[in-house]
Amino acid sequence: MDELLKTNGLMYLSGLPETFPSEDRLAFWQRWIYSCIPMQSIATTDDNVRINMPHQSLSESKNIILQVLSKLHGFAINLLAFFGIKQIYDLKKIHIYSDKILRCMCEYISTLDYEAYDKADVHGAFHNAVENGMVGFISEVIKACPHLMISVDGNRRSLFLSSIANRQEKVFSLFYGLEASREEFISIVDSSGNTMLHLAAKLSPPSQLARISGAALQMQRELQWYKEVESIMNHVHKDRKNEDNQTAREIFTYDHKDLVVKGEQWMKEAATSCTVVGALIITIMFAAAFTVPGGNVQETGYPVFKDEKSFTVFIVADAISLFSSSTSVLMFLGILTSRYAEEDFLRSLPTKLIIGLSMLFFSIAAMMVTFCAALIIMLDGRLQVIIPIVLLASIPVTLFMLLQFPLLVEIFVSTYGPGIFNRKMKRWY
Repeated sequence: MDELLKTNGLMYLSGLPETFPSEDRLAFWQRWIYSCIPMQSIATTDDNVRINMPHQSLSESKNIILQVLSKLHGFAINLLAFFGIKQIYDLKKIHIYSDKILRCMCEYISTLDYEAYDKADVHGAFHNAVENGMVGFISEVIKACPHLMISVDGNRRSLFLSSIANRQEKVFSLFYGLEASREEFISIVDSSGNTMLHLAAKLSPPSQLARISGAALQMQRELQWYKEVESIMNHVHKDRKNEDNQTAREIFTYDHKDLVVKGEQWMKEAATSCTVVGALIITIMFAAAFTVPGGNVQETGYPVFKDEKSFTVFIVADAISLFSSSTSVLMFLGILTSRYAEEDFLRSLPTKLIIGLSMLFFSIAAMMVTFCAALIIMLDGRLQVIIPIVLLASIPVTLFMLLQFPLLVEIFVSTYGPGIFNRKMKRWY
């Protein structure tokens, strides 16, 4: 290891993507904390601070104060560690130090002659960083060695061809920050005659697919990659065939046929289970609308408690639950009867699943409100009984949120979010 660091430190650093900033590893609240940590405090803080205290030179009261302050400092450190803030601070410190090391290395390799440059294996380190998705590393090395922009790896794949093959969207987004003509990069093919679109049509590496939950969302991500690369290709290159006499579309259909089947199975299983829940809610809420708490006045047929505010809450919540659960069941039936073509996984199926899960959540929440309102009517303000039951009634809604809400957010962001590609990349080359 020491010999590797001495002879080829740049190659070693290119294999450590975790030492450079990557928002994929942080949740949104962790990214917010990360951005709030001032870089100046990290850059100027001395980690090896020592306080030399002379023996028996302080009074007993001062010693007690110092002990208390020491305990408070330890408590604060433990508290920060508990909330994960200290880990985020240490992570940002690693990122800053790694960036400084990289800049020093780039300044050094920019002065090397050909023999020293070849020995340092800058070319290999660069393409290793592309495979690992290290955008900061790539941009710094290119600034030191601009000719790396047109260099190719063992498969004759350039920077952008390799980023597509390895599904590194942040590296590919550098394409939108080019000042020079983009056509020269679009027309490049690898050793097998594959264009950008051919590589986008191939199935993603398993390590990249594993980052996405569910076969349907994996298929959606594959379509997003294919559509994004297709949007920058001209008509000549779209229909171009590789050395195996295949177009990009043919490769996409062949490589993703198993994923389409798995995506269909995943969607149908989710829709079936949710349809059962929705149908049960429809049955309960429809019956509750005609069997109101307290019954009806025999002479008029109107509900006994029709003038009570609690009854208004009851009937409104019942209607909301009934209508939202009916909508969710219709959406899930639409999923079950879909034709499951490749293009359906891009927008149609995710949209139906988003609407279905959202409406099911509202129906469950409204059903609990209906139940609580009925209890308030029947128990006539006995809070010592009502409050515990209302708290218990919130448990199903909370459980549903914990189990399904993360999936709902992921589907919504993947379908209607800003996207994985940064088309507004600032000019960098």
